[in-house]
Amino acid sequence: MIDALLEPSDLPHRLPRFADISIEDYGPAIEQGMAEQLAALAAITSSTEEPTFENTLVALERSGERLDRVLRVFFSLLSADSDDDLDELDAAYAPRLAAHHDALLLDDVLFARVNAVHEKREDLEGEDRYLVERYHRDFVLAGAALGPEQKARLRELNQEISGLEAAFGQAAQADSNDLAVVVDTVEELAGLTPGEISAAAAAAEGRGLAGKFLITLTLFTAHPYLSVLENRELRQRLFEAQLARGSRGNANDTRGIALDALRLRAEKAQLLGFDSYAGLVTADNTAGTPKAVRDMLERLAAPAARNARAEQTALEASAGSTVEAWDWPYYAEKVRVAEYDVDLAVLRPWFEADRVLRDGVFFAAGRLYGLTFEERPDLQGYHPEVRVFEVSRDGEPIGLFLLDLYTRDSKKGGAWMNSYVTANTLLGEPSAIVTNNLNVPKPAPGEPTLLTFDQVNTLFHEFGHALHGLLARATYPRFAATSVYRDFVEYPSQVNEMWMLWPEVLANYAVHHETGEPIPADVLGKLEASATFNEGFATSEYLAATLIDLAWHELGPADVPTSPEAVEEFEAATLAAAGLDNPAVRARYYTAYFKHIFGGYASAYYSYIWSEVLDADTVAWFKENGGLTRENGETYVRYVIGIGGTRDPLESYAEWRGRPAPIAPLLERRGLA
Repeated sequence: MIDALLEPSDLPHRLPRFADISIEDYGPAIEQGMAEQLAALAAITSSTEEPTFENTLVALERSGERLDRVLRVFFSLLSADSDDDLDELDAAYAPRLAAHHDALLLDDVLFARVNAVHEKREDLEGEDRYLVERYHRDFVLAGAALGPEQKARLRELNQEISGLEAAFGQAAQADSNDLAVVVDTVEELAGLTPGEISAAAAAAEGRGLAGKFLITLTLFTAHPYLSVLENRELRQRLFEAQLARGSRGNANDTRGIALDALRLRAEKAQLLGFDSYAGLVTADNTAGTPKAVRDMLERLAAPAARNARAEQTALEASAGSTVEAWDWPYYAEKVRVAEYDVDLAVLRPWFEADRVLRDGVFFAAGRLYGLTFEERPDLQGYHPEVRVFEVSRDGEPIGLFLLDLYTRDSKKGGAWMNSYVTANTLLGEPSAIVTNNLNVPKPAPGEPTLLTFDQVNTLFHEFGHALHGLLARATYPRFAATSVYRDFVEYPSQVNEMWMLWPEVLANYAVHHETGEPIPADVLGKLEASATFNEGFATSEYLAATLIDLAWHELGPADVPTSPEAVEEFEAATLAAAGLDNPAVRARYYTAYFKHIFGGYASAYYSYIWSEVLDADTVAWFKENGGLTRENGETYVRYVIGIGGTRDPLESYAEWRGRPAPIAPLLERRGLA
C-alpha cells in the first residue's frame, strides 16, 4: 500500500502505519513522490506571474511534502532495520534521488525566481526573510549559477557520489557483521557481566553457532568491552577485528570506494569555485572556512597529545609493561580505581536501562520543559523491539518518542536520532515524531539490561537530539526540528549530557536493580574528581579522526591517491604532522569504517568539538543560574532548541548570553587549559 507511505497517517501524531508498508511499496512511492514534486516545480517555473515569496518560496516548500514523508521512513529503516532488499533499493535510488535534487537546485528558471525574491528580501521579515536567504544560499552552493556544461558535469558527479556513499555504507556494515568475534568458551569472557555473556550467547545462536559466543562490533575503534575483558589475547583479537573493517582486500573493502568518493567530491568543490571540499562544506556552516577549523584543532592537538603521553606513563606503571592500544581501556579503568576509587564497570547494577530512561532521561526533561511520557503499547513501531511513548508538555500532547535500544545485524552501528514527522505550521503538522537508536547488546529473556557508564551518557546525548526535534517549532519545513547547521546540531545533544550526573537526577535513577539501594553518596564526588581522567586519550582519539576527515577533504582531485594501500599511509602522515601518531592511542575512526564522513558528516566531523564550545559555556550558565529549573528550561527553549533553524543560531546565542561563546570553558573541561 503505497498510500501508507505517501498519505498522512491517521494514527496519533501521524505515526507511519509500519504494518501496512511492504518492501514492494518503496520504489513506487518514491517514484510517485518525485514525479509529484517535479510537477509542482514545473508549475512554479511556468508561471507568468512576477516572482513573489508566496508563489515561489512557499510553493517550493510545499512541493516535496509527500516525497519527504516517504524518504523519512525509508532512510530511517535503512539505518535501523535494513536487509538485502532495502540495500538494493538504496543502491538503485541513491543516484536517482541525487538527480532529482539537482533537478530542483540546478533549474535556471527556478533559481531566477528565487533570486528575484532574494533581491527584494528587505521587504520581508523574520522567518520569511531568513527562508529566502537560506534557499538562495542553497541554490548558489549547489551550482545554480554555473553554465550548462558545468551543470551537466555536476549532475554526473552528484549521482556518482551518492552511489558511492550508499555502497560504502553497505560494504562497511557487511564487513562489520563478518568480523564479529567468535569466542569458544565462557571462561574467555571473564570480566563481562552475566547479561553481556547471555547477549553474546544469543548472538552466536542467532548465527547458527549454538554453544559459542559472539561479540558484535561497534562503530568506535575501541570496543567498549576492551575496558573489562581480562583475557588479553581476546582483547587483541577484538581490537584488531575493529581495526580491520573495510580494509582486508575482500569484496567488502571500502578503501577504493572512499578514494573514488573523495576524488569526486574534490572535483565537485572546484567546479563550484572552492579550493577543496572542506571549503565547500564549511562555507555553509558556522565555521565559515577550513582554516578556522584547522586552527582550532591544531590548538587542541598538542596539549591533548601531551596529556595522553602522561596518562600512558601512569598506565604502564600500573601494568608493569608496555601498554598497547587494546590494553589502554583496560588499564585506564585500573588506574581510575586506584587514583579515584571509581570503577565504572562496578556501577552497572545501578544503571538499569528502563530506570535510567524513565527516572533519569524523562525526569530531567520533565523538570526542565514540563514534559511527560506515556508508553503506548497500542502503537506499533517499525520493529518489535521499538517502544513508543506519547509526549505531552504541560498536559498537551506534542508528539511521539520512539526508542530502539538494542543492537542487531540489521541495524547500523553507533547511535543516532531521526525524525518521522517535524512540527511546522505550513503543512499543518502541529506535533513531532522522533526516534533514538542505540546499540546495546540485548540480554537473554529475564535478564536485566544494565547499561555501561558510556551507554548512559549516550542515551542522554541522543535524547538531547530528540528534545530538539520534539520542542522546535517553525512555520516552514525547511527550518523544522533539527534542520540547523551541521556544526551546530550536536550542541543541544551535548548539553543534555550534563543532566546524567546532576545530583538530583542521578539520585532519582541510579538505584541498584536488585537491592533497591541508591548509588553510594560519595560516587558523584569521585566522578567529578575524575572528570578529566583519561581526557588526553579521549581528546586525542577524537582529534585524530577529525584531522583525518579534514585532511582528506582539503585535497584537490589530483592529490587523492588511487591505491587502497595508500589510505593507511595518508592517515599515518596526517596524524604524525599533528603529533597524534601515538600507536597506543588510535583514532576513534579510520577511513575504511568512518561512516560519518561517507554520510552526512563529510568534512564536518569537527562539528562535535566545535559545538562543544557552546555546550561548555551553556553548562556553566545552567550551573550559575540554579540548574534544573523550569525557568532555565524555558530560556533554553526560547533561544536554542525551540527555534529550529528559523534564525541564525549564533546570533540567537549571542542575544541570549550577551556575547559569543568563549573557548575557555571547553579547555578547562578537557584539561587543556
